Amino acid sequence: MALSDITTRLAACAETHGRAAADITLIAVSKVQPTERVDAVLTEGHRIFGENRVQEAQGRWPDFQARFDGIDLHLIGPLQTNKARQAVEMFGTIHTVDRPKLAKTLARLAQERGTSPDLFIQVNTGEEPQKAGCLPSEADAFIADARAMDLPLLGLMCIPPVDEEPSLHFALLAKIAKRNGLSGLSMGMSSDFETAIAQGATHIRVGSAIFGERTPV
Repeated sequence: MALSDITTRLAACAETHGRAAADITLIAVSKVQPTERVDAVLTEGHRIFGENRVQEAQGRWPDFQARFDGIDLHLIGPLQTNKARQAVEMFGTIHTVDRPKLAKTLARLAQERGTSPDLFIQVNTGEEPQKAGCLPSEADAFIADARAMDLPLLGLMCIPPVDEEPSLHFALLAKIAKRNGLSGLSMGMSSDFETAIAQGATHIRVGSAIFGERTPV
């Protein structure tokens, strides 16, 4: 599937649910994709990309940024505290703020730099022990603490369990966001982004449906 197919489906789904396609950010997930595939999507005109690892992004994107204007990078993978400085220098948005220590580090860096990427708090809606994210029961307190640090919170992010109905998790995330006055919902991937749009997603993270299956190295 190609970029144009995804943007067409995004627009159609938004219209079906009474939403404006312009209010939904399509993040092309370029992690572990060959350079030529990313180059092709950039050449088509797309500029918003998601990467999983700071180090991989550092190795890939400076060359692209020298050739293409207006690239907007989103970190969608777990962030180690010791990589936070590199992350805030490279990414415009970080979707994976998931613990107090990381939030405090990002707040300190924001004070030092006078600026900060936009941030999403990751919620582990499935309460999976192997997955990052704060627990739903802890989300309200964590959001309040992050706000007290003057962090620029856009909203919440989740990755539903692979063997569960995603709409239940998207609805839970939307409920937590609403009661905390957050409008951003980073949810939905290649297999379920239309379900996520129906539930109010503002940012969808689509990789294989745009680029083809990943080829890890």
